[in-house]
Amino acid sequence: MVAVLLPLLAAVTLTAPPAAAATRAAVPTATLTEVTNFGTNPSNLQMYLYVPAGVTAHPAVVVAVHYCTGSGPAMYNGTEWAQLADTYGFVVIYPSVTRASKCFDVSSPQALKRGGGSDPVGIKSMIDWVTRTYSADTGKIFATGISSGAMMTNVLLGDYPDVFAAGAAFSGVPFGCFATTDGSEWNSACANGTVTHTPREWGDLVRGAYPGYTGRRPRMQLWHGTDDATLRYPNFGEEIKQWTDVLGVGQTPAATDTPASGWTRTRYGSTGDQAPVEAISLQGVGHNLYTYGMASRALTFFGLGASGPAPQPGACRVTATTSAWSTGLTASVTVTNTGTTTINGWQLGFTLPAGQTITNGWGATYAPSSGAVTATNASYDGTIAPNASVSIGYQANHTGNSAAPAAFTLNGTACTSS
Repeated sequence: MVAVLLPLLAAVTLTAPPAAAATRAAVPTATLTEVTNFGTNPSNLQMYLYVPAGVTAHPAVVVAVHYCTGSGPAMYNGTEWAQLADTYGFVVIYPSVTRASKCFDVSSPQALKRGGGSDPVGIKSMIDWVTRTYSADTGKIFATGISSGAMMTNVLLGDYPDVFAAGAAFSGVPFGCFATTDGSEWNSACANGTVTHTPREWGDLVRGAYPGYTGRRPRMQLWHGTDDATLRYPNFGEEIKQWTDVLGVGQTPAATDTPASGWTRTRYGSTGDQAPVEAISLQGVGHNLYTYGMASRALTFFGLGASGPAPQPGACRVTATTSAWSTGLTASVTVTNTGTTTINGWQLGFTLPAGQTITNGWGATYAPSSGAVTATNASYDGTIAPNASVSIGYQANHTGNSAAPAAFTLNGTACTSS
């Protein structure tokens, strides 16, 4: 499976597992810790855990599942789930694959059946360990993941509907779409978006993972870029078909809006932040769609974040220009804080036009070098006072289109452009 490469946001800090891990001793807070001997683990997964210093009584639990070639620590580094845990007091589990591909098993018959073995059983053991150790709220357990992790999010919600309250899958495929019987981890037909079923057929695949289950089903949030060349965009529509059928809601959206430039959000079954199914399509965005702020939106869908509507455009303004030559360009970007409070630490999200690749930059670190890019502040320009600005820039190669990006988000909030 092709990897998703995510920016490393911070150096990982690992502590040795507590000597009493086998007896479920609580781990150190505010640091990523490996837990061993956590329970049944047929595929030899590793378990990494982040417990915030302000962990709440009976905390919620978020399982954050990594991409192919990734790891639990890489998922900790490349997403803001730990920072959100610091704010809201929940616990984050970062499962980590040890097989050579570093891809999660979403293909085998064992993985696609409740209690069948392989990775889902190990992840369920991690959840059980946390639930016992921290008296976690069993009604507030959530799964989220990127690429291979998004596929595993679909699998976990199918195998263990009684465990999870909701999931958020970034660039994934439906439950069962990647199924193989020859031991292969890769299903080209599914990856290429050529596996299609009726809603009922997709739903039956999920229901077949836990035959006879008639209880509540977890809600699902789905994210996909229209230009995804790894797990192609038709999979997004098939996921919508599957989960609307599983949750018993209609195929026609109850609400459609544009929470950020280039985004189309559809909600099924209700119009609120915790609709049974929520789907966000990102126009012109590829497989590496995850940017800063998306986890906050997933958290809102889970019902764990701050109440009220998501941030709306207007708190920031971005001016971007380019100066080009035959195969290269220089871009100048000015970010202005148009809000009323100081910004302490920022990440600027934008999508480069097709054919552009960043070769170097200043004023920020840029990752990845093409597609959906996140620019993270340097040590000297991370604070932006109200009405103040910072200027950054980059050099890039191009294959003919030398335009500046058309839209920007600052810490997940869409900016106006000028």
